Amino acid sequence: MTFGIDKLKKFAYHSKAKLHQKYRWGRIERERERDLYKLLPPIFPCAIDRVLPAFSLLDSSRSVACLGKESRSSSGMGRSQIWIGSVALAAVLLSLALPAMGDDDVVILSEDNFEKEVGQDRGALVEFYAPWCGHCKKLAPEYEKLGSSFKKQKSVLIGKVDCDEHKSLCTKYGVSGYPTLQWFPKGSLEPKKYEGARTAEALVEFVNTEGGTNVKLATIPSNVIVLTEENFDQVVLDETKDVLVEFYAPWCGHCKSLAPTYEKVANVYKLEEDVVIANLDADKYKGLAEKYGVSGYPTLKFFPKNNKAGEDYDGDRDFGDFVNFINEKCGTSRDTKGQLTSKAGILAELDELVVEFVSAAGDEKKAVLSRIEEEVEKLKGSASRYGKIYLKAARSCTEKGADYAQKEIARLERMLEKSINPAKADEFTIKKNILSTTLKLKDAKSNF
Repeated sequence: MTFGIDKLKKFAYHSKAKLHQKYRWGRIERERERDLYKLLPPIFPCAIDRVLPAFSLLDSSRSVACLGKESRSSSGMGRSQIWIGSVALAAVLLSLALPAMGDDDVVILSEDNFEKEVGQDRGALVEFYAPWCGHCKKLAPEYEKLGSSFKKQKSVLIGKVDCDEHKSLCTKYGVSGYPTLQWFPKGSLEPKKYEGARTAEALVEFVNTEGGTNVKLATIPSNVIVLTEENFDQVVLDETKDVLVEFYAPWCGHCKSLAPTYEKVANVYKLEEDVVIANLDADKYKGLAEKYGVSGYPTLKFFPKNNKAGEDYDGDRDFGDFVNFINEKCGTSRDTKGQLTSKAGILAELDELVVEFVSAAGDEKKAVLSRIEEEVEKLKGSASRYGKIYLKAARSCTEKGADYAQKEIARLERMLEKSINPAKADEFTIKKNILSTTLKLKDAKSNF
């Protein structure tokens, strides 16, 4: 089996500090393993982990249906890697000066900053992990809760080390399997291995005991809508919403691996009024699972506005794949950071009227504006909201003159460079996109 550059690029990723790019041959090995899964029956027991340990390292980009409770495996697997890319000097200096923070309030540790952060004037809990490790992925949401709970506690540090990137550091502290959790007391680099349960509650209790703190477990709000028998039809069958539903079982390892990715997807679309990211405990609500033909976990089904019978989601389960799927199916325009792209808010059905509007003058312009108002009245959902921004922009152009659009675009760009509320950033981006499109259509009309 061969892998072209496109396949290689799929597995390339940047470190959190974005200092370099790397390809992991281990990821390609797992792609071969995923291809083998295509030859298996669609329903295959999770107990395969007992027979083929390598498969337990599969990430959530390809589903294996779980019929029995997962088996625990602590086996680790080495990965060779090729490092590619150059490092900007400024980025290096910044990374050395400040401890890198993950998205989950956990300090990212490396050879450069480990002894500056650990063994100093505070205790530290450190997770030694590997990005490809299934058990590490299961731990991720729990460790994120831990980091959020202690982020304001100056006497305790919650950190993590990527052992694929920093092998020597992990070897130094005797790490042979992933994840390994070690507690470093204040002023000491002699660790104590954590052997307790891998839940946020247990970890908080452990850190409080070792660090002499009294921190309560932080509640992290979720943007995933939790479905039950009582609200399923109301949420999923709403014909004004596009709904993605994960049918999961609490004991399923692959469901646990998918959980942090699924939460990130929900975060991306939290401001989209027409898009719902939801999940259902299919082990608890077996009747609903059977109704929709769910026989393995996790199963994802998409319920678009025009098909409430639902359709299977058969794509890969990487974060970017989900975002691409929803953008394509729902007509949204968001990137993986949740920010709107330059296509957001553009309504092709209004283009012809916009061309007429920018070409008209005097009373003719007012007549076209009235027609735009009529078309906007017909729009629904987010399209209606975008249409109203079209109207507001058109009225401003009429009242403030021909150079309004260019001046307003410049003002909006200055505002977007500042730290502003996400909802307000959406509003400004959409308005900027609409005005920019108006200018482009005007120029195209003039050139024609």
